[in-house]
Amino acid sequence: MITLSMQGDQLLLLYQPDRFNDARWLDEKLQQDGDVTLRRTFTFSSTDMLTKPTSYDVDGDQERVFLLGMLEGDYYKIRKDILGLKHDLLLDSKMKMTSATFIAQRDISVFRRIDDLIDEPIMVGGNNENAIPLADFEQLLQTFPTSTELTYYARARIVRVLKDYFGTMSDAEGQLNQYLSRKKRLPATSRESIVSSFELKKFEYVYAELESMLKQVDEYSEKDWQVKILGLILFVFPKYVAVLENVHIKDFYTNLTKSTDRYVDLMLVDANGCIDIIEIKKPFSNALVTRSAYRDNHTPKKELAGSVMQAEKYLFHLNKWGYAGEQEIFKKRKSEIPAGMELKITTPKAMILLGRDNDFIGQQRFDFEIIRRKYANILDIMTYDDLLRRVANIIEMMRRHATSGNKR
Repeated sequence: MITLSMQGDQLLLLYQPDRFNDARWLDEKLQQDGDVTLRRTFTFSSTDMLTKPTSYDVDGDQERVFLLGMLEGDYYKIRKDILGLKHDLLLDSKMKMTSATFIAQRDISVFRRIDDLIDEPIMVGGNNENAIPLADFEQLLQTFPTSTELTYYARARIVRVLKDYFGTMSDAEGQLNQYLSRKKRLPATSRESIVSSFELKKFEYVYAELESMLKQVDEYSEKDWQVKILGLILFVFPKYVAVLENVHIKDFYTNLTKSTDRYVDLMLVDANGCIDIIEIKKPFSNALVTRSAYRDNHTPKKELAGSVMQAEKYLFHLNKWGYAGEQEIFKKRKSEIPAGMELKITTPKAMILLGRDNDFIGQQRFDFEIIRRKYANILDIMTYDDLLRRVANIIEMMRRHATSGNKR
């Protein structure tokens, strides 16, 4: 068993063997190899151990104490070699620390997983502007999957692979196809009622599929997620008739001596040939505005600010490119748009889909709405919960219309 203890300027790790073992294995490992790893997370050398083995008597003291970190200012500093990180770790001295702070289910090292994704020091808590706020870190710990979830994800990924070969369908797809198989039996006396009923089922399918996907985000790669979500969005916004992927555009401003090549991941073309841009991000939690307030304001997180800046730059370069851009994009991609259609760069707009707002607290929702309205003239910033609400409202109005129509 591992426990943590703060004693003065030292952060200690206390190892106590279970009743079936003693500490002999640990001492022998240190003697033979010079280091020992506990719970696949902490690696200590002989110099890190503060207690020395004296006896292996069953009734004796089997506890081993290691120096995990030292207090430096407001933070406990943990050496990078202990946790296998690229940089030393800094933890707020006021935060409550247990083994769960470092170790997730199945002995997954929390900080090593974070370290794999970044290339800068990890700092948790305190007043440093580059630190992860304690509230956000606690939420991060809660999002690490449990053993049951890990088993579920593994099975779900297998199912998703088999689905491509055996045609296994989700409940939402099955419901839609059941409806379509019954559609021939609908009375032919009212074409309007048939179309209305089909439209309602279409949006019910979109809602069910989107809801299902949001429960299984980890099953999808970034690319697969974009493709699937884009298909659902085109149901909701039927004005778009074509999707262009990885579109090459010119940037004449980054380098004034020559143009720079840029690539837009997804470009939408409406029925009039007008071009818009869409950015689709996977729905990471806490990706929109900060949980902690700065001068009573929840400010945009990097995920949101970066997506907005990227979309604004694409729109800027498209507008500056103008007619020449229309002709060049059309020349390269004309096989992907309806015959006879011309492309137009006419005050293009961008749609950004990212993040969840179902975990907003306090004034976060209000501040996010202010940010969203600030860009409303050129950007439509949507969360996945916002998209769900939009589809739910469409379904509600369709059902009301169908009910009122039946009464007449």
